[in-house]
Amino acid sequence: MPGIEKLPIEETLEDSPQTRSLLGVFEEDATAISSYSHQLFQAMQRIYDAENELSAATHLTSKLLKDYEKQRFPLGGDDEVMNSTLQQFAKVIDELSSWHAVLSTQLADAMMFPITQFKERDLKEILTLKEVFQIASSDHDMAINRYSRLSKKRDNEKVKSEVMEDVYTSRKKQHQTMMHYFTALNTLQYKKKVALLEPLLGYMQAQISFFKLGSENLTQQWEDFLNNIGTSVQNVRREMEGEVDIMQQTIQDLEQASDLLYMPDPDPNKIPIDRTLTRKAGYLNMRNKTSLVTSTWDRQYFFTQGGNLMSQCRGDVAGGLVLDLDNCSVMAVDCEDRRFCFQITSFDGKKVAVLQAESRKDCEEWIATINNISKRIYLSENPEEIAARVNQSALEAVTPSPSFQQRQESLRSSTQNRPKSSRASSQSSLGSESPALSSLSLDSLVAPETPIQFDIISPVSEEHSGQAKGATQGRRTNPFGESGNSQSQDGEDSILHQLFIVRFLGSMEVKATENTDVIYDTMRQILAARAIHNIFRMTESHLLVTCECLKLIDPQTQVTRLRFPLSSVVLCASHQENKRLFGFVLQTAGGKVDGRPITVCYIFESNNDGEKICDSVGLAKQIAFHSEMDRRATEKQKELDKAKEKQQEELTKQKQIEKQDLEEQSRLIAASSWANPTAADGQFLVLSNSQSEDSDAGEEGRKKGESEA
Repeated sequence: MPGIEKLPIEETLEDSPQTRSLLGVFEEDATAISSYSHQLFQAMQRIYDAENELSAATHLTSKLLKDYEKQRFPLGGDDEVMNSTLQQFAKVIDELSSWHAVLSTQLADAMMFPITQFKERDLKEILTLKEVFQIASSDHDMAINRYSRLSKKRDNEKVKSEVMEDVYTSRKKQHQTMMHYFTALNTLQYKKKVALLEPLLGYMQAQISFFKLGSENLTQQWEDFLNNIGTSVQNVRREMEGEVDIMQQTIQDLEQASDLLYMPDPDPNKIPIDRTLTRKAGYLNMRNKTSLVTSTWDRQYFFTQGGNLMSQCRGDVAGGLVLDLDNCSVMAVDCEDRRFCFQITSFDGKKVAVLQAESRKDCEEWIATINNISKRIYLSENPEEIAARVNQSALEAVTPSPSFQQRQESLRSSTQNRPKSSRASSQSSLGSESPALSSLSLDSLVAPETPIQFDIISPVSEEHSGQAKGATQGRRTNPFGESGNSQSQDGEDSILHQLFIVRFLGSMEVKATENTDVIYDTMRQILAARAIHNIFRMTESHLLVTCECLKLIDPQTQVTRLRFPLSSVVLCASHQENKRLFGFVLQTAGGKVDGRPITVCYIFESNNDGEKICDSVGLAKQIAFHSEMDRRATEKQKELDKAKEKQQEELTKQKQIEKQDLEEQSRLIAASSWANPTAADGQFLVLSNSQSEDSDAGEEGRKKGESEA
């Protein structure tokens, strides 16, 4: 190529300084070409590697799109449109992957091979020749120096010839090496241009081939498909923006509406309590006993599912069963100086859960919801409507009647000077009144101005007042059935032992004991008084029914709270509608009012059917009655046996006296007959059998005495 300077090969033998200077310029140029070529090689290598990576990534993308229909997304359904669209994309991308593979092969052949050859062959050849030239030049310089130091004496001909041979060889080698080196440097100027242009030409031809392949295969159909997909993406984006706007507005509304709910205990006047719920969920603290005296509280998420109470910890997949709420009981309790606690007891009383809510509103809503579930309202078609109706009926049931208001107004003046107590005389209606009650006035059933006792504070039976101080209040029932004395067993040998879980609602003095209407009216008055005075706490106890008595036992300490002799229970009945309510009338042994004994009606709520408890009390009274009849019959039989034994003893004693008299007479007769064997008139005396036996014995004794003499 014109314009390119080259090293003069003809001057290599002369090896002038000008030639060496020009050689230095060519060597510097070769070094610059080598550095630049190395950088260009790295850049093209990155293109080739990127193309290979793009081909592999495109193939992997196509494979993942094909596997989309095999995926099971938790929130994604079977979208056939999405599956078909992605399959079409997978087909196109897979084809693009094959095109990229072809492009990668073309780049390897047309771009990487020429520059690799230039770098690995031509540049390395220049470096090798440079090293050989430097070695040959150094050897030539050493040979010339030896030749220059030759002596003029003729005796060194042999050395001279060796040195001259060495100069000849080194000069020849230098000349040949220098010619090849100059040729390689001159050729490098041409190879440089070829090494730069040929890879670029191959790269552009490969890209053009790739683009032509794409333009031939990407038809108008694919363009329409891509346009449709672009339109769908824009529609989805607009829908997303609209949904985001709605969610932002919802967030603002919820922030304004939930401002009061951020407080842990909101004001019930601002947020009313909903007592018609049949489902509820939220976080509660549950008490877990770690030992006899210590316990821990765990915060868990609780929710109702059907008739069950479930709990679920954070991170759990599903919740676990805590309690079966059908026919269960729930009430507010005081527990370890914590607020807003309530207790749930299963229908059989074997499982108890103590929970703590965050607020009074939450606590009362949980209690109301569990009560609604316990009544199985959730099984109806419209549970919320029925729950609202039951709640309304409860509100009407606890509304005081006009007679109650008139009585309160008449007694207000008399009670102002008295100290406040827990007296409440109220009357409410819980359904239709019975015909017997319609003909009687309430005062004929319940004593006027009767105080209502809402908690168990002391035994009522004065017949066992002495025992109440020494045994009832301080005695614990032995769980192993053992006792220190016979009196404290209190029915250990009883045939009937039945235990029920009950909650004491209240007690009050009553008048009539002829029918069960007095129990129903007492239930209405106690429930109404509890609602009016906001008394919702109930004392839970274990009711033990035996053939001798009824006992109320503390479930925690096993202390007998109250003891009712079975003989003093005159009436027992359950509520006509709410079967879990029952009561009994107790007639005290001591104390009378207006010539009649004091009778008190006790009302309870149980986990079981109240009729079962009443049947158990009736069975205990029957067993006690038959036991009493058997005891009286046994005592009467014992008295008859004692009379017979006494009569037999008297007969035996009389026979002994008669026998002694006969023996005395026999001795007298024997003595007289021994002295006078015949009578004066010559006749014999005739004796009875016993007398003859005595006489024979006397005769034998007489003969024996004579023989001894």
